[in-house]
Amino acid sequence: MDWRPATPPGGDSRPPQDILRDVFGFSSFRPGQSEIVEAVCEGAETLAIMPTGGGKSLCYQLPALMRPGVTIVVSPLIALMRDQVSALRALGVAAAAINSGNEYGENGRAFQAAADGRLKLLYISPERLLMPDTIERLSAAPVAMLAVDEAHCVSQWGHDFRPEYRQLLDVRRDLKIPQTVAFTATADSQTRADIAQRLFEGEPRVFVRSFDRPNIHLAMSPRNNGREQLLRFLAQHEGQSGVVYCQSRKRVDETAAFLAGKGFKALPYHAGLEREERDRNQDIFLRDDGVIVVATVAFGMGVDKPDVRFVFHMDLPKNIESYYQEIGRAGRDGLPASAHALYGFGEIRQFRQWIEASEASDAQKRIERQKVDALVGLCEAHGCRRQVLLQYFGEPSEPCGNCDQCGGAVETFDGTVLAQKALSAVVRTDERFGVEHLINVLRGEATDKVVQHGHDSIKTFGVGKDQSRKTWRSIFRQLGTRGHAGPDAERHNGWRISDSGWKVLRGQETVAFKTEVLDFKDKAPRAAADAPEDYDKALFARLKVLRKSLADEKDVPAYVVFSDRSLLEMAAYKPTDIDALRSIHGVGERKLKDYGEAFLREISAP
Repeated sequence: MDWRPATPPGGDSRPPQDILRDVFGFSSFRPGQSEIVEAVCEGAETLAIMPTGGGKSLCYQLPALMRPGVTIVVSPLIALMRDQVSALRALGVAAAAINSGNEYGENGRAFQAAADGRLKLLYISPERLLMPDTIERLSAAPVAMLAVDEAHCVSQWGHDFRPEYRQLLDVRRDLKIPQTVAFTATADSQTRADIAQRLFEGEPRVFVRSFDRPNIHLAMSPRNNGREQLLRFLAQHEGQSGVVYCQSRKRVDETAAFLAGKGFKALPYHAGLEREERDRNQDIFLRDDGVIVVATVAFGMGVDKPDVRFVFHMDLPKNIESYYQEIGRAGRDGLPASAHALYGFGEIRQFRQWIEASEASDAQKRIERQKVDALVGLCEAHGCRRQVLLQYFGEPSEPCGNCDQCGGAVETFDGTVLAQKALSAVVRTDERFGVEHLINVLRGEATDKVVQHGHDSIKTFGVGKDQSRKTWRSIFRQLGTRGHAGPDAERHNGWRISDSGWKVLRGQETVAFKTEVLDFKDKAPRAAADAPEDYDKALFARLKVLRKSLADEKDVPAYVVFSDRSLLEMAAYKPTDIDALRSIHGVGERKLKDYGEAFLREISAP
């Protein structure tokens, strides 16, 4: 293995802008990156909240090249470590990861390379870092900086708490590491305060960047035959790579098998698979085009693949933070991407039941309830969906023009009268019956059960015969998700009215319902501001074939050679020499040396 660093052991003394261009192949920093890089280079304790795909990794990778010693990167996922190490080595950076998935002897070589000063970045999980033998071996290495990825895991108020993160400050003290920098894509003000207290010696400099990912088209729909909805969505994304999230391992396996039976290249990915199968499926997803990975929402893949074109949720994650992280795996290259989520009243009710049944403190339960309510608000939003999402993270915005709501796929109407009819049916049946029975009453259908209980003679019988069963199911679902009424487990799931529901029934509050127009056509999602829109599609296809061939030769994912964004620019601008190729996004000196001539030949081919 080649441990030769891209920069001298003492650190690269060139300006950050030169390293950005020559090593990473970027002509300029992304918005918000330069200030963070400057703070890290100055040695400041730094906490950065940046969107997924916003370039967090570069904010510690570039400074790591500029200083003597090794930077330890704490990452919770082996998959993410492997991807980032592969990408760094392709840039000529000496990087390694220490984890249980490595071949025999590889961990020992990484420790020795770090101790010898031949390594610039060393990735490791928090659990492995806490082991006494790890601390002992790293004590011999010149550790310059501790970079903590997914820093929200340190907070009990976050959505993915991992207690091992809370011991990282002790590790820093044991190894006498002079600086800590921490990054996450999702942290509200309470979580940020917790991170600052538990990871740093003093007050860090805090950078909160925009959470907006304008290139991702956002959409959400009530679940109504989820598999058919998924197929309709995938018809808009033929030949593209994407992720389909499900809530259970069984549902992952069944959905992957269903898609495979429909001719899609779909593979399951969850913690219940044998590691060999999981790794094989991940490698296929990384290396091939048009692969769909079906994964559990509870199992973060951590795949650093920039050209994922869509994320589809068959089931909702438990909160907005998880949703935001998962949709953030689409469109990391800045090119158009889509995120569509299905939701239903049943899963939201289940989330609330789990909270009440948990052994969490009252304070934690209150926070979790608020998170579910916020998720419901996003699902049932009447205005711009992106505005609701960004407002959750405290970021004001204008209507985006790039979501289902702004695109006219969802309409609303004043449903107060219909809501009152539905709630009246609940009251007049003594709050003892479920939705289907209530719909029979509203539609005036004298079933045996309706007649048996005398509900064919109550005032509400037949007042809703002008609405279809589908419409009434939608109304009850929307009443349930908003907390106006819902099934009571102690009364055999008969529907009961809440305090807010009584206000609606008495005319003290109005209700707007959504007309459920299930339109899965993407509404011209936005690309990166400087990405070319006019390019040679035939050349782009040939460049992808060449990229795949070179990637297979080096046994790395295709995007490690060049991202889709790089190929798109080559197909648009058609560089004819090395200097012109150097100006293409993502083409640094190492990649120019390794791949430049091959791509120039393909570009100039007749």
